[in-house]
Amino acid sequence: MYSHHSKPPQCRLYGAPYSISTSRVAVVLNEKNIEYEWRIVDTGNRGLRILRSEHKEPRYLALNPFGKTPLFQDHEVTMYESRAVIRHIARKHDEHGPHLYGTNEKERTMVDQWLEVESQNFNPAIAPAVYHLVFAAWFGKIGDVRVVNPSIARLEKVLDVYESQLMKTKPHVQSWWTSIFNRPSWMSHLLKAYPKIYFNPHA
Repeated sequence: MYSHHSKPPQCRLYGAPYSISTSRVAVVLNEKNIEYEWRIVDTGNRGLRILRSEHKEPRYLALNPFGKTPLFQDHEVTMYESRAVIRHIARKHDEHGPHLYGTNEKERTMVDQWLEVESQNFNPAIAPAVYHLVFAAWFGKIGDVRVVNPSIARLEKVLDVYESQLMKTKPHVQSWWTSIFNRPSWMSHLLKAYPKIYFNPHA
């Protein structure tokens, strides 16, 4: 358990640093510069302390009956499903930091559309490859290339659509990805989630 900043936290985030869904929420909190307490829930038994498999215990299931992470709490809500959580944060804290949810109905509609694209197209395409190339070894298993190759082929088709759309505002997917990866909110998360891999050269 740790607080993201030195000030009293405004909310609490349950999840594992390596969780993509939890990371999604953490980065939005960083973008909004919101003080939060991170309650580490080690869903993968990676030795991250706090109660292993805490997400399957009755007290956690009382908050999220699906027994998954992330779980988010502030003074108004207790909620789960990372994309719903980030919408809540963006709306509630619209005046703090960048307008992540747009400034008018058209922009908000586009944000909703592309969150759905990510959920229904990008994530299903990339998730099998990520699991078998990265997480399988973490769980003591061997990745299966027979799953990886079709996953990457499907992902390439999705990225072709991204490329055609991003060319209207940015030159390439690579440029878009580089700009996102280098955002301070993402780098701050990486430094905390993977301290043995990423380091702060200015520290």
